[in-house]
Amino acid sequence: MKSLEKYIRAHALKNAIEFNKTDAGRILPKLFQHGLEKSKIKEIMPELQKIIKEINSLSQSEKQAEFKKFAELVPEHEEKPHELAELKNTKKVIMRFEPSPSGPLHVGHAYVLGLNSEYVKKYNGKLILRIGDTNPENIYPQAYNLIQENAEWLTNNVSEVIIQSDRLPIYYKYFEKLIDLEKAYVCVCDTEEYKNLLSKSEACPCRSLSVKEQKERWKLMFTKYAPGEAVARIKTNLKDKNPAMRDFPVFRINETKHARQGKKYRVWPLMNMSVLVDDIESNVTHIIRAKDHADNAKRQEIIYKYLNKQPPQNLFVGRINFLGMPLSTTETRKLIESKKYSGWDDIRLPFLPALKKRGFLPESLIKYALDIGVTLTDKTVSKEEFFKTIESHNRKLLDPTANRYSFVKNPVEIKVKNPPKISEVKVPIHPDKNLTRAVQVSNNLFISSDDFAKFAGKEIRLLHLYNIQLKKDKTAEFTSLENKDIPKINWVSSQNIKCKILLPDGNYDNGIAEQSIKTLKKDEVLQFERYAFVKLDKRGEVYEFWYTHK
Repeated sequence: MKSLEKYIRAHALKNAIEFNKTDAGRILPKLFQHGLEKSKIKEIMPELQKIIKEINSLSQSEKQAEFKKFAELVPEHEEKPHELAELKNTKKVIMRFEPSPSGPLHVGHAYVLGLNSEYVKKYNGKLILRIGDTNPENIYPQAYNLIQENAEWLTNNVSEVIIQSDRLPIYYKYFEKLIDLEKAYVCVCDTEEYKNLLSKSEACPCRSLSVKEQKERWKLMFTKYAPGEAVARIKTNLKDKNPAMRDFPVFRINETKHARQGKKYRVWPLMNMSVLVDDIESNVTHIIRAKDHADNAKRQEIIYKYLNKQPPQNLFVGRINFLGMPLSTTETRKLIESKKYSGWDDIRLPFLPALKKRGFLPESLIKYALDIGVTLTDKTVSKEEFFKTIESHNRKLLDPTANRYSFVKNPVEIKVKNPPKISEVKVPIHPDKNLTRAVQVSNNLFISSDDFAKFAGKEIRLLHLYNIQLKKDKTAEFTSLENKDIPKINWVSSQNIKCKILLPDGNYDNGIAEQSIKTLKKDEVLQFERYAFVKLDKRGEVYEFWYTHK
């Protein structure tokens, strides 16, 4: 057992630093490489559990300091980053990300946008943010700014912003060219009658009209035809085995007032037209598409061929189904309007404004996108799985920089008898920074109600201070200054600041923190030792924080 003890401590400390705590199930499998025999598992379990309990009681800074003694036993291999699949034709890489302005970006958008951003960084290319607002019926006006803010925060890599409703005359010119090429027409057939003809692979009467007649009809779409009376179509193979490929529509009439253009336009392009034209005009070389857009890619390839243009390279990805995470902007908007949510940055929502406000760094979402990569495989991801992954990434990003402070949840006042005369202690502000913070000491101090319930009647160490024998009558006897191998807990003196911490479920934790948090800046992310990473939201009589994660 003695020969394994150092390896147990090494692996347990490493695991607890990464995941905030550890357990036997994570450590046991690692011991076989150090000589543990299956027949000896039962024998070592008591000592294993004892060591794990001891390590879990340490603060993150104490774990890190202790781990330095054992680091050579479990070398910190440099984490190999996930590599993006190589692209073809990479002399000049231009990619685009095109959300609709129905709300801000959410975690699903972050996956695709993250991949786009990393590819253009890899090839020193260009990333275009294109807002697809050609459906006047589904626009949330604030989304124009929200999307741009979210995309810039996530990538810091947007080269150009294009708003499609500003470009309608360009789409019109392309369609007129297709009419001249006799590859497009304006159809005024009854919808049901047209569907019946199409199902039999038969052409409607509109299809064979002359170029001159098609142009006249095209003009009438802007002046005379009512919504639903005429639609502009692309000529394709009417005998295509896939009915969706047969003479698909590319323009329709819609007189709904547009959030950005008002009543300026009534003829609006459908996605297969606007997307294709913008890809051509912007010289887009590579596109990341959801695989359920494979038919749209084929439709667009037909038009590319008619225009004698080379289509971009497609990279298809599977769908990620995020369980327990409401991604519908329409439904979320209704809930915001009904005051169920406070806004798009409500802590309970999976939208980027909320994750940013909680203290997640954009790199954590980028790393999540790289973890998945470009794959056709559909995934179902629970809320718990998703947050476990991005919290792990975010923890590694925050840990080297977030300063440490003491916070006590649901405080219980303790009177310490016969303490040494100490009015102030200097405490490291971070394990790896050569800086300290001054923490006031008083005979009456506060510990959390959880720690009081757990350790009453036992000897414990007040972190960075001294040891006490905690009694059930809310008093304590000073025992020694020696840093003993006993449980260590946080404490706050009688000079403190009230705090409330907004939790991911919308509830609050209440408590007090040391006075040195007065030096914090708004939106600063810090670590309350043995509690969690948090982000300062508001100062006042009560300091308000947002819970980030453990």
